[in-house]
Amino acid sequence: MKQKKFNYKEALFYDKLPNKKVRCLLCPRNCFIQNNSTGFCRVRKNLDGKLYSLVYSRPCTISIDPIEKKPLFHFFPGTQALSIATCGCNLTCTFCQNYEISQGEIFGEFLSPEKVVELAKKHKVKTIAYTYTEPTVFYEYCLDIMKLAKKENLKNVFISNGYINKDPIKKIAPYLDAINIDIKGEEQVYSTLSHASLKPILKSILEFKKTKTWIELTSLIIPSYNDSKGWIDYLSNWIKNNLGSETPLHLSRFYPAYKLTSLEPTKISVLKELHKEAKKKLKYVYHGNVFDQEYESTYCKKCGDLVIKRHGYEIDFKSSKCRKCGTEIAGVFT
Repeated sequence: MKQKKFNYKEALFYDKLPNKKVRCLLCPRNCFIQNNSTGFCRVRKNLDGKLYSLVYSRPCTISIDPIEKKPLFHFFPGTQALSIATCGCNLTCTFCQNYEISQGEIFGEFLSPEKVVELAKKHKVKTIAYTYTEPTVFYEYCLDIMKLAKKENLKNVFISNGYINKDPIKKIAPYLDAINIDIKGEEQVYSTLSHASLKPILKSILEFKKTKTWIELTSLIIPSYNDSKGWIDYLSNWIKNNLGSETPLHLSRFYPAYKLTSLEPTKISVLKELHKEAKKKLKYVYHGNVFDQEYESTYCKKCGDLVIKRHGYEIDFKSSKCRKCGTEIAGVFT
């Protein structure tokens, strides 16, 4: 069988400059790219003065996952998502769980946007999730899939590091239903571990807030880097003041990976202390990478009664309203 050739897709959001140079405007790096070179993410290349995506229609992984695995806990609980990713990332996190595809060589099989949507319909999932690596770097592929998905009444969700500029957010917003953004820590954590900055990410979250996109946030708790009550107090205050106290926050347990293998996994006792701190400001706080029904389940913000019972990916969800007092929990359920 003759293999389908990859056709590079001209990128969105870039400026053409003299002498066949370009400046990519997709993410806050705003890479200045010489002819025949790639930007920081390694998957957007300048070819004779035009910027191209090298991973368009070239996913490196695709699977069916529970929506809770993203994690999204307040977006159609108990449903499945077709999860898709290409190689590349615009961050270089030393603790990346998926470094083989985020930082490795480009690979993947051809799969058109039309075929992705066909797969989603075939497997009767509710959602397509752009995840595992950073969806911003395969933006053009995402956008074309999302447009088709919307026509088929499928939902679209991003699992993102939030390192994306304002105009790309505005363009994709009409097709994006939910997003989970990973906030990794204070400025020093970003500069030390991710070669990035916190400020542009907070700005992008505020841009997403202006749209109708449902937002959940994650913070991976890394021992000695961002496991202080001071950080969680700052983060939960920022969330409450800018997004609202009903914005879910997932505190995920760190496990040694990639270049950060010298640390021990986050202590459960530390997660519980930080959970207690975050709950002073926020209504919905969860543990991630830990199967613990008490810290995975959703409780009524008014009376504290159990509304959604979770243990791992086993979900008992019957209604988004508290059975005891009738209070609606925040989220997207219909």
